[in-house]
Amino acid sequence: MWAEFKHTLRRMRGQIIGWSIGVGLYSLLMVFLYPTVTGIEDLTALYGSFPEEMMVFFGDIMMLNTPRGYLDTYFFSYMQIIIGILAISTGASMVTGDEEKGILDLILAHPVSRTALFWGRLLGLAVVLLIVLLVGWLCWAIPAEQVELGLSWIELLRPFLPLFAVLLLFGTIALFLSMLLPAGRMAGMLTGALLVGNFLLAGLSQISEDLEPAMDLTPLAYYQGGQAVEGLNWGWLAGLLAAGLVLALAAWLLFRRRDIRVGGERTWKLPRLIPRRARS
Repeated sequence: MWAEFKHTLRRMRGQIIGWSIGVGLYSLLMVFLYPTVTGIEDLTALYGSFPEEMMVFFGDIMMLNTPRGYLDTYFFSYMQIIIGILAISTGASMVTGDEEKGILDLILAHPVSRTALFWGRLLGLAVVLLIVLLVGWLCWAIPAEQVELGLSWIELLRPFLPLFAVLLLFGTIALFLSMLLPAGRMAGMLTGALLVGNFLLAGLSQISEDLEPAMDLTPLAYYQGGQAVEGLNWGWLAGLLAAGLVLALAAWLLFRRRDIRVGGERTWKLPRLIPRRARS
């Protein structure tokens, strides 16, 4: 398992470097803009003049002049969508990517079990996400005192934990669907649609109370975002991690029973509705 884990990190070193640089630079830009943005007079009233239907997707606008509101609005309100691209694409291709290339059967021909391969790669995905988020956290925490953000390193770390849990959850959703659907790209597209739909539902549910029962059944209902600065909801965090673990176990069981194909994508195994004509 450890050999597969290290191989996963080596294979994803390009994504690690690219995403870490992108998230880090954006974090630095936002943290150094904090004094300028919060120093604007009547900033809350300015944002309050925009339509409510638009602003509900950008965190707690009325708390924008506070560190919690600033973090939520300019980073954590939509970072699950951005970094979710990495989590979903990696989860969807974690196993089926090599299978569709025709090399997974060659890998399994070596003395490596399916269990070791599966959990080694999944652990690699988790560590990749942790590295990217660690860089983002450091880029907020190191200059925080210089810009008088007023938050300790521990307080800044708290929102990154629910973000990691949500990203890992959607990564395992993509992994699970890749075991069910004919192709990994289909699993990625469906999981991406679920994430974006959940994000839109989270905003719309703040406008219409009729959508709140449906929102309570989705993962982002238990994502704290920047509000975690004031304290973590450990029950929500544990629930997100547990849901990801359950999906990972389900995907692992399916992978153990999977018939590995030589290459290419699968097709839908639909029953034939019109029987073939009997040969004369």
